[in-house]
Amino acid sequence: MTAPSEAAPDPAGRNEDESPSSNRTAPAVPSPGAHASAGGGASGVGGEPEVGDADAMGAAGAAAPTGVESGGRMLAGRPAGGTGAPRPVVAAWVTALGLFVLVGVAGESAAEPPLGASTVHPPWDLGLGLPPAVVDAALLAAYLLAAAAVWRALRAVEDGWRPRPRTVGVAAVLAVGALLLVPPFGSADHLSYVAYGRIAAEGGDPYAVAPDDWPPGDPVVDSAEVPWDDTTSVYGPVATAVQAAVAELGGGSLRVTVWLWQLVAGASFLVTGLLLHRRARAPAARARVAVLWTLNPLLLGVLVAGAHLDAVSALAAVACLALGVRDVSSSRFVAMQLAAGLALGVAAGSKLPYAAAGVAVLWAHRRLPRLQQAVGAAALLVGAAAVLVPAHLWAGPHVYDQARDASRFTSLATPWRPLVNAASALGWAGARDAVPVAFALVALLTLLATIGLLRPLARRDRQDGALALLALAVAYVVAAPYVLPWYDALIFAPLALVAGTLLDRPLLLRLTVLAVAYVPGRAAGEPSTVSDALLDLRQFAAPVATAGVLVWLLVTGLRALRREPGH
Repeated sequence: MTAPSEAAPDPAGRNEDESPSSNRTAPAVPSPGAHASAGGGASGVGGEPEVGDADAMGAAGAAAPTGVESGGRMLAGRPAGGTGAPRPVVAAWVTALGLFVLVGVAGESAAEPPLGASTVHPPWDLGLGLPPAVVDAALLAAYLLAAAAVWRALRAVEDGWRPRPRTVGVAAVLAVGALLLVPPFGSADHLSYVAYGRIAAEGGDPYAVAPDDWPPGDPVVDSAEVPWDDTTSVYGPVATAVQAAVAELGGGSLRVTVWLWQLVAGASFLVTGLLLHRRARAPAARARVAVLWTLNPLLLGVLVAGAHLDAVSALAAVACLALGVRDVSSSRFVAMQLAAGLALGVAAGSKLPYAAAGVAVLWAHRRLPRLQQAVGAAALLVGAAAVLVPAHLWAGPHVYDQARDASRFTSLATPWRPLVNAASALGWAGARDAVPVAFALVALLTLLATIGLLRPLARRDRQDGALALLALAVAYVVAAPYVLPWYDALIFAPLALVAGTLLDRPLLLRLTVLAVAYVPGRAAGEPSTVSDALLDLRQFAAPVATAGVLVWLLVTGLRALRREPGH
């Protein structure tokens, strides 16, 4: 057993030593190499031109030939370009979204914290007081239906389904809009965001003062729930600045402040989808963006309905990637790198792992002349510094205090928790302190394995930046000792940009397991027989499932890497 001083509560369970969201960065190790083998995605899928090739800007957007899917196999009797969505996909998607809205509009529950008195504007709820078992069952069904919709939609894309961009856009706006009309649910993180923001807006230091230590009487600060009510902020200074601005605009009203934060998260999700769509110019690539990000009901549930900061961080990372790899042969190169650097500063300054986008941009520049590489790197760093330096000066010296403590924590749904518990039970007092070093080693192996799986795409896909970000994201998130479902935003944004890979289904399975395991998600919520069963799932089955994905990735990827010429 671990010492009480080392324990941190579970954000979705009861009496479990999990930590707040960590800001640890992904290892900055080079990702997919330039010496790719044949057999990857079809040329043009993904749409990103090879950096340094001016003519590729227009050519990369060409659609895949009729009858050929992203993996190069013949379609199953369907021409590419079909627009009719498979009925099972539509039915599952609509039902899942409807269940999400139902849980939200029902009001305070095992999954949804209260927001105080109603207002004339959103978020609205009916205060139905649904029993915990009903809420838990509704969310369980919603996530399973959402996973089935994505799984079937991926198959439809492989068989030639190409949804109309206008239809995708309208459906995404309607889905996000519906979720913004009801209160957030699935965790109490949004209450922590606004509490930290309120403390900062009132002149306090959320990195030194926990909500419980703030003078009582402020409805926004007082709203923070266990386990974060006695915890200082773990988020970056840019995130805190945005939270403070939202809290200032909220004027001390909890419901208004939460809704403003919901608007930030929802808009970030939609803009991220738009940027991904613009990067993916080929119809097959845009179909993947629609399925894996823009209309992905799993992400709509864990990111938008939960109003999580990761939606903002993902937008900044995708913006950094999009700006950093375009117009590399024009006179605007330096300006684009400065702009990419600004986005990088926002990404790293909100959640540190999203700094991987900067590494991905530098990797995408590796074929440029050395002088241009150096100028681009300098501009990228200058842009990032223009955001991060003033943000850190404003935030003060305690920014990373909680993040350092969190680096030793493990979450229930990962294989790290039973390993650390077993080592501690056997008398190894330093088991928890060894977690950061062990994580770094496993993350490095996971990065190499991911490179082995993605290397075949590097030559054909021309999505060097997205491939690099995907490799770094998988290495960090899949290997991390502490993960929650919404952390997978870092994976699914670049995954949507690359051609179909062996990673698609295992990563979808992993996200589904995490989403289901963390139902209902609110630690202060009333338990039920359903939530008790899901807690057992989180403690026992989920670590096995996430470990299975990690082991599969290591074995398959490292074997593929060894088969490469010269290895």
